[in-house]
Amino acid sequence: MWIDTHCHLDAPEFGAGPHAADGLREQARARGVALCVLPAVECANFDAVRLLAHRHGDAYALGIHPLYVPQARDDDLDRLDQALTRHRDDPRLVAVGEIGLDFFVPTLCEPAMRERQLHFYREQLKLARRHALPVILHVRRSADALLKQLRALPTGGGIAHAFSGSAEQARQFVERGFRLGFGGAVTFDTARRLRTLATELPLDALVLETDAPDIPPQWLYTTVAERAAGRPQGLNTPAELPRIGAVLAALRGLTVDALAQATTANARHALPRLRALHVSGA
Repeated sequence: MWIDTHCHLDAPEFGAGPHAADGLREQARARGVALCVLPAVECANFDAVRLLAHRHGDAYALGIHPLYVPQARDDDLDRLDQALTRHRDDPRLVAVGEIGLDFFVPTLCEPAMRERQLHFYREQLKLARRHALPVILHVRRSADALLKQLRALPTGGGIAHAFSGSAEQARQFVERGFRLGFGGAVTFDTARRLRTLATELPLDALVLETDAPDIPPQWLYTTVAERAAGRPQGLNTPAELPRIGAVLAALRGLTVDALAQATTANARHALPRLRALHVSGA
């Protein structure tokens, strides 16, 4: 059994309408992906992720992604607070997310936008504390800044999604109750530093994710030149998670079953409401 701790099933790449991802989700389930966590990215998709989670027996998180901060309204934080309050008794609501900081996109690195990102991040950490929920963090060239705010506003932990920081940054996240998300990026032969990190970290620090449809694994990826020549990039879906897991298991010298069991247990610790979903057979 696998848990995909980060999957955007409502993304337009999977089609439009509430039934668009049905076939993809069933394909993933047939391969052993028992549960997906669907993080929101803006207020406009809060209902979409919630309804999809209920439709497929999955889980969801509500939050405002740093890439969506430029178009977010000032009262969106109030809307998030209201949604967390309204669905507080929903067992499928497992975290505040996807939240965080992105210092990779040039326009988000301008001083005013950096400060706006920090404002939204800090306020969402406060909401996570208020609602007693863990957080799912977007970490892109921003690990130190994220950790600085976590020291000031500690939460109940959560997941540092698509982690690619240093061993020291990893240690600091783990000390604060976080698990680190690894997905398609670790399948690339050229990702030596990331592979070393994924191999040397304690096993109980790792969770698996696809970030579907983003961050495709190596077998789906095509270069810019290949795409220009007419070769399309493969669609990353939750069904790729077991194969990603098999790559990581081989890197660590584990059986696939051992890695699946460990990362499933780790996901339950990072997002405690997942435990009840599994106990109930959902």
